[in-house]
Amino acid sequence: MTKILLSPSMMCADFSNLEREITNLENAGIDIFHIDFMDGHFVPNFGMGLQDFEYIRSATNKLVDVHLMIQNPGEYVEMFAELGADIIYIHPEADIHAARTLDKIRENGKKTGIAINPGTSLESVKELFTLIDYLMIMTVNPGFSGQTYLDYVDSKIEKSVKFANEYGFKIMVDGAVSEEKILELSEIGVEGFVLGTSTLFGKEDDYKTILKNVQKQVRMNN
Repeated sequence: MTKILLSPSMMCADFSNLEREITNLENAGIDIFHIDFMDGHFVPNFGMGLQDFEYIRSATNKLVDVHLMIQNPGEYVEMFAELGADIIYIHPEADIHAARTLDKIRENGKKTGIAINPGTSLESVKELFTLIDYLMIMTVNPGFSGQTYLDYVDSKIEKSVKFANEYGFKIMVDGAVSEEKILELSEIGVEGFVLGTSTLFGKEDDYKTILKNVQKQVRMNN
């Protein structure tokens, strides 16, 4: 692996000047803008609003994903598809008809993804693997930024690499991902990382310096 997918979590961005943030992140070489959408039920918090999503989508030609941390995500697939999401993640834990929802995402011409909580096993969602383009493994309990990485999820990530090779999806990791974790996990086959305050936002170095260093370290490590 010579390059990994870097996806800034826009929930952590400076909303006092979102236009500048988007420009700086694009110039830094990010791959996918990551947008968290929460309903206050599936997770005990509210994330970004529809207006935030619409603005980011209108301001960039980069890929934009949406992480639906909501109950019954199938009811919102068509709306986010029409708003321009390129990748739509759902939580199987919140959708009793997850396969049908993934089919709906594909029918709307979008890439499919499932996100699974730290306590969710790969075996419980394995039947969905033929339907997905991305598997996003949460390494914190979803809903809040600034949490601590849960090391016990590492064994699940290692197992997921074998499934990714078999089924052809990409693995993303989301939650308190440090530069050290990026190096460690990219070495075993993780292809992408959602970046928040542990690596990207609120640091002394600018985004371009941080991300160039991350990619350089990955190349050297692999």
